[in-house]
Amino acid sequence: MSASRLPDEDLAHVTFVVLDLETSGASPKTGSAITEIGAVKVCGGVVIGTFKTFVNPGTSLPPFITELTGITDEMLWDAPPIESVLPLLLEFLGSEKSTVFVAHNAPFDLSFLRASAALHGYIWPAFRVIDTVKAARFVLSKDDVANYQLGTLAAYFRTEISPNHRALDDALATVDVLHGIIERMGTFGITTIDQMMNAGSKQPRSNNQRKVSVKPLPQSPAKELPTSSEEQL
Repeated sequence: MSASRLPDEDLAHVTFVVLDLETSGASPKTGSAITEIGAVKVCGGVVIGTFKTFVNPGTSLPPFITELTGITDEMLWDAPPIESVLPLLLEFLGSEKSTVFVAHNAPFDLSFLRASAALHGYIWPAFRVIDTVKAARFVLSKDDVANYQLGTLAAYFRTEISPNHRALDDALATVDVLHGIIERMGTFGITTIDQMMNAGSKQPRSNNQRKVSVKPLPQSPAKELPTSSEEQL
């Protein structure tokens, strides 16, 4: 069954996996590699699992990456290589039929994940993908926010955790951003995953065209949970 033929669901019933990566550079095409993975599984506003691990990139980090993230070579010496992490991550992500992949600037994260999967003989699943950058552009105008960077959206939606260029914290911040976006989607009459996916191909409507209808998702509970061992908006 392809992603486009999956049954539609109310957004309150969709299982999302929100993922963030830290990397040694801007692109896997230039030899950059994943250094940290953080992911959060949520459904109905409730966090049901987390995944966090360092990844040994096999090379030293550029100084600017250490300055940006606070991650040092010493922190990665004993970390598993990506080929050991991939099967655990794929297990956490779950089936493309049961979960929707979410990331802020999703093409960046997916480029590293797909490249790593291909290099080590894994088939990356054809997840439905929500990019919170594109989703935010649909529901928020420049009158609402100056830009669509994660830090800006986190401040707008008053996320519990501020993004800080660490994978799990940024993923948790993105969860709150996602929930804020979903509530805003409801003001456009968008309440199902198919509607949210299709919204990415439409122009945002002005404020006076919004329909007030949504049932807000419940607020996320405390997020201190145990660490777990593509059609696109």
